[in-house]
Formats: sequence, structure tokens, C-alpha cells
Amino acid sequence: MLSNTKRTTIKKGAHKAVFEQEKLHQIIDESLIAHIALQGEQGPMVIPMLAWRVDDMVYIHGAKNSRLLKGLKKREPTCLTFTLFDGWVLARSAFHHSAHYRSAVVLGSFSVIDDNQEKDRLLNIFIEQIAPGRTNEVRLSNEKELTATELLAIPLTEASVKIGKHGVNDDSTDMNIPVWAGVLPYRTVVGPLETVPEQEGLIKKPDYQQAYGERWYQDAPHDSELNNMTYS
Repeated sequence: MLSNTKRTTIKKGAHKAVFEQEKLHQIIDESLIAHIALQGEQGPMVIPMLAWRVDDMVYIHGAKNSRLLKGLKKREPTCLTFTLFDGWVLARSAFHHSAHYRSAVVLGSFSVIDDNQEKDRLLNIFIEQIAPGRTNEVRLSNEKELTATELLAIPLTEASVKIGKHGVNDDSTDMNIPVWAGVLPYRTVVGPLETVPEQEGLIKKPDYQQAYGERWYQDAPHDSELNNMTYS
């Protein structure tokens, strides 16, 4: 179960709150982008960063001279948000139009991973998450590159999850309005691979479908083509 603190208690749309740790993990693993809050010298900022999860920790990385990472290294309190947009909800009234989404908020402070061997392990896990088997083929990071890379970690000890998937919620007085109502889904599609020009036709394309499941690109006919198909 997720933590239940004053900061993670969802008040607006409380019926959308989800408390399973698995749902938190799924949102982070699918998103891989965290919007991170920081109180900078010129005021508050929110910066999107690549982020990945290993067990109950979330990691971000960047250059040693990154202004964002310099601030987070001081263990200043921060907030990470992950959002997946799943579709528009189109109602019979303008007021009740809304959206389907999955979101997660992580609160806490970052710590620094200094050991280069551990950095290498965690960065390689990230590569394997997005492209399984790739660390067996590419040149891995050397000591100079690892030393130049800042790697920070934050635990998933204080987090909340909110999922909106409620469908159309029209007022009873609007039910007879003759306008289409329903959900306009959004789906993230991964692929197909785009080869660099100098390798075109020379190196076989890898298969990373296992990392993306149903989100992997499928070369299927469009609806218009399906309408013209005949079946025996």
C-alpha cells in the first residue's frame, strides 16, 4: 500500500485515489519522464527529466554542472510528478467534458550516488528497460564518462496516485441532447525503428517489442481500409 500522509491525502476527486504500490510503479515505468520542482534563485521552476525506477527508488541523471542537479544535491525537499494522458471524455454538455489520465506524485529529497560501479549498474538498467539486450552490444560507459555524470536517487516512501477513468458523466437533464458522447482515446505508440542513414540496409534492426507490449507499433490497416475489406 502507498503511504498515507497529510501531503499525499487526495482531497479533490478523492474517489480517483489509488493506493496500490503496483499502480505507482506502472505509471513511473510507462512515463519515464518526471517533472521535478525546484526553488531556484529566480523563483520556482519545474523541469522535465528522464527518470526510471529500480525497486522502490527513482533515479535521474545529468551533467555535473547541471543547475537543477546542483540544487537537488543539497537534499532540498522536492516533488516529482508523472502523468499519462489516456483520452478525452466528450459529454453532451460543455461543462462535463473531461479527460482520462493516470498520475503520480512523489515527495521527498534526493541523495547522490557517487560510486562509479553503482552508477554504471543503474544506468545500464535504464538502457535495458528501454531497449532489452542493448548493453550486451554497445560500448559501455568508461570511468571518465561515469565521473562526469551525476546520478541522484529518491525513495518512493511518500507518494500518491490518482487515476481518472470514469467515462461520461452527463446530467440527467442533458441525456436527450442529440450529440455524440463517449471517449476519444489517446495511445502512445512505440516504433517503428528509424535507422541512421549510414547503416541503412547494413545492420539488422533489433526487436524491442517485449519492453512495450501493446504499445509497440503494429502495421495494421486503418479504419478506412477495414471498411473496404470483404470477408468470406
